[in-house]
Amino acid sequence: MLTSEHSIVEYRNGRAFPDRLLRRDHQQYLQHAEHMLMTYRRGAGKTRRQLHRQIEIILMKEPNCPRRRIESFCKLLDEKGIFEKDPQSRSARLRMQIFSAAADFHPLVKQPDQLFEHQEHQVKNNIARKLGRPWDEIESRLYADVISFQRLQKFPGFPDAEALLSRYNVAQLQACLYRAEKMTVKAKGDFKTILRYAKLSGLLHQIERTGPLRYVMEFTGPASVLRQTRRYGVSFARFLPALLACKGWQMSAVVQTPWKTKAELILSDQDQFTSHLPPPEEFDSKLEDNFAQRFGPARDRWQLIREGVICHEGQKVFVPDFVFRHQDGAEVLLEIVGFWTPEYLAYKKQSLQQFRRRNILIAVPQRSLRTAAIIKDNVLVYKTSLKIKDVLEALEKFRAPEG
Repeated sequence: MLTSEHSIVEYRNGRAFPDRLLRRDHQQYLQHAEHMLMTYRRGAGKTRRQLHRQIEIILMKEPNCPRRRIESFCKLLDEKGIFEKDPQSRSARLRMQIFSAAADFHPLVKQPDQLFEHQEHQVKNNIARKLGRPWDEIESRLYADVISFQRLQKFPGFPDAEALLSRYNVAQLQACLYRAEKMTVKAKGDFKTILRYAKLSGLLHQIERTGPLRYVMEFTGPASVLRQTRRYGVSFARFLPALLACKGWQMSAVVQTPWKTKAELILSDQDQFTSHLPPPEEFDSKLEDNFAQRFGPARDRWQLIREGVICHEGQKVFVPDFVFRHQDGAEVLLEIVGFWTPEYLAYKKQSLQQFRRRNILIAVPQRSLRTAAIIKDNVLVYKTSLKIKDVLEALEKFRAPEG
């Protein structure tokens, strides 16, 4: 993704309009994108610095092309490239070795004269001979630990120019969302898919039903329930490509402008932004995945169902992580709280009160509990993972006594 420093946003009449390159207005950028892709495809062995300079040359003559747009394309192209790395700090040790050897001949000059007799070219050759390596090879590794001097090894890249421009447009939307305080999504057909993507992105959510198969999801951001501003803004940004892959939705986000005022970013599935994400994973977290694998499809006459129901109580909606159904007909809904804040836990408990006629088991992390907190029967406390034995014991409490 891009960073905040790459973001280009126009604020107008209370709205936020991130930079977007459209075919009808920016036809020439298709050719520019082809040239940029060709630069990286043929760029094996070149440093980031050299590649970035070539991208600058391609775009610098384009009228009204801001510096941030050029840097954005460099960032997106770099993300698709595989660059040499120096994890063992060999370059730093090599520099010490070279500079120590050259220090005895300081100062070095291009052409020796009566005052300075040590020729740079000759000293380099002598050092290379002692190390048993060509000087060109030494020079290529001398600053390999500096990002701008890392050399491109391979460029899997984008399939075509349109894909690069499409990625740029979505990336600018994402960068705008770094400043988002809250996001509201109105959804129809792909409601459960959108909700699953939101959970995968670690978003805290509130859901209301507005009609048959119509829902409003509100994701609250850094200026309200959360205090880790950038962390949650990044979660909004990560969620966006997943939302773009769905159908039947409208989104509005309240973002903070550089002048500390508010603006609204409005999108829908009709805006023709594209996303190439795979289908969502079956589980929203490793915690859930690990538990489901250990529990299996059924155990001790309890059947495990993944997100088997959508519960409605008036306009409120609750989609549990798991549904357990016993052979005697008992049903228990399990909600696992992973990413949390005190405010979110309070909201969760309050909203679930509206579904108290259902058997709901809430699994909460131990670190979220206050000292000397009173644990209710429908609350299961876990440390790092859910224990099968504890879950089964909690489930049995919801069954009617036999006999």
